[in-house]
Amino acid sequence: MSDDDEGNAVLLLSFGGPEGAEDVLPFLENVTRGRDIPRERLLSVAEHYQHFGGVSPINEQNRGLRKAIENEMSLRGRPLPVYWGNRNWAPLVEDIVARMAADGINRAVTIATSAYSSASGCRQYHEDIARARQATGPTAPAIDKLPHFFDHPGFITANADGLSAALTRLPAGMADQARIVATAHSIPMSMARAAGPQGGLYEQQLRITARAVVDAVDHGRTVDLVWQSRSGPPQVPWLEPDINEHLIRLAAEGVPAVVLSPIGFVSDHIEVLWDLDKEARETAAAHDLVLERAATAGTHPAFVAMIADLVEERLAGGPRTLGTICPAGCCLAG
Repeated sequence: MSDDDEGNAVLLLSFGGPEGAEDVLPFLENVTRGRDIPRERLLSVAEHYQHFGGVSPINEQNRGLRKAIENEMSLRGRPLPVYWGNRNWAPLVEDIVARMAADGINRAVTIATSAYSSASGCRQYHEDIARARQATGPTAPAIDKLPHFFDHPGFITANADGLSAALTRLPAGMADQARIVATAHSIPMSMARAAGPQGGLYEQQLRITARAVVDAVDHGRTVDLVWQSRSGPPQVPWLEPDINEHLIRLAAEGVPAVVLSPIGFVSDHIEVLWDLDKEARETAAAHDLVLERAATAGTHPAFVAMIADLVEERLAGGPRTLGTICPAGCCLAG
């Protein structure tokens, strides 16, 4: 490490997930704290995690991403320490920021595992950082969150490679007939249409990403954007159409095959595995649709290189060349 990097670090900031069956309900209570979610709803979602032994794959995936970032920075001659903290489960970001201060870290560049503007995918991560710094006190390092990366070529390339591979897995002669369907986490319409400097950008950014990913594989080809993983009371409007309803509609139109591209997520965590690999696949099978699912960015070399590029750009004090700046008050919940 050069003298210029002394006291610098990278912080990987994520959502978190349970590590065993006994963690599932306490984790979900953390996620929904203050939102008055019915107990029955928590128990229903808990079944998704118990299907995988109560272990969310997001934690191991973040360990892999943390290691990949460390390796990439070392290959560039800048072996910065990379920390990992979560919003909702151990390692909690409050504990990690305290550890960073104890380790003598003065400044950290943070990459959050969310590529888009929204209250939960942007604003809450800013709040997580502020809360953790306040808990640590005056010795807390300065923490600079990187901008949204939905339009970064590294993120686009990683998703395009996943889509291309999925198309090749279709039965012979079916790739050209398949409909490409991009998916993302649905959010309440009040959040999606929120006022403020970035209000309403979530859906717009996802459409930009979907178009760029598909154009990188087959320029101009049709792509649908649909939504998954909605929760909350049915009378509250959320972004639509739902992925399963859309699959049924495509089958009725005579579409023979679908490739799902989960661009709204950066790794194959529980909502990808349950909502797409289980529920959407079951819906497709029930309606005679051939279905393949593209991989998320994960630890794709282009995605990891993107993170390293953004970290180096920020440490150098350079301009934010890609992504969206987050002013105070952005990504309001509505």
